[in-house]
Amino acid sequence: MNAEQSTISGILPVSEKKQRLDAALTEAVDGLSRERVKALISGGHLIIDGAPFTDPSAKKLAGKTFELTIPEPIEGPALAQDIPLEVIFEDTHLIIINKPPGMVVHPAAGHPDGTLVNALLHHCSGELSGIGGVTRPGIVHRIDKDTSGLMVAAKTDAAHQGLSALFAEHDIERRYLAIVNGRPNPPSATIEGNIGRSNVNRKKMAVVGDDKGKTAMTHYTVKETLDGSALVECTLETGRTHQVRVHMTHIGHSLIGDPLYGARRKSLLSRRKDIQFGRQALHAGSLGFVHPISGEKVMFSIGFPDDMQELFMKLRI
Repeated sequence: MNAEQSTISGILPVSEKKQRLDAALTEAVDGLSRERVKALISGGHLIIDGAPFTDPSAKKLAGKTFELTIPEPIEGPALAQDIPLEVIFEDTHLIIINKPPGMVVHPAAGHPDGTLVNALLHHCSGELSGIGGVTRPGIVHRIDKDTSGLMVAAKTDAAHQGLSALFAEHDIERRYLAIVNGRPNPPSATIEGNIGRSNVNRKKMAVVGDDKGKTAMTHYTVKETLDGSALVECTLETGRTHQVRVHMTHIGHSLIGDPLYGARRKSLLSRRKDIQFGRQALHAGSLGFVHPISGEKVMFSIGFPDDMQELFMKLRI
């Protein structure tokens, strides 16, 4: 299916309820999401009992024979680039990587290449089944350019659909490690506060009123007290833009080195002249979920990158 057009034949399944055609066909065909199947039907790629069929909402077709043609995936706009990746896990459906600080996830204005997507296109060459009909890795979540740590990406349409559903239902276990200014008190608590665009600085996110923004919840626990700071583990119930950075700043404990949310004059770095740390001290250390294809519960953890490990050691009391 990866390299050339293919045709899948079969019989539409019989169900206790009257299924839509796109739902029944998704059940009969492995590896394709319902949205992809719907698009293929509407695009004229389905034959039922020898005749073309283009209505994905049709019912009462159980038991009929079908032929579904899957076109060769078209190339996406991003270029494949031979950029080293630290792969933590990989199978035919998905890949887990340890993103280094400084790497942008997706090409955008100001970062047309050199991104994680460019690297994955090269690394997974010939293995991507065409998500939504396009040869590309399925990015289901992002972490900031200067945040390090674990990310998952889909290699198949079915895995992309499954992972997207898990993230939408907040059924992913994500734990971040942050080194923050000051020592949070209480040492363990839950931060709740809708996150939306700041009215003061449109480049920043902020905790906003209950009638604005999107709901956000972060559980934090102080793992170790440090010199004028603390190592904090943050578990996310939601995945909002800059969530850990915004919530920790909201309770008065911005991340060390954060160029957007941390005030330099209030930062530990203004006192510790021996420490230079030019990014937010944030690391996506753990990632767990139910594998969307195998159904197996998987959990991955990764230690600090060198710069954050050095910062941590310098701050230990």
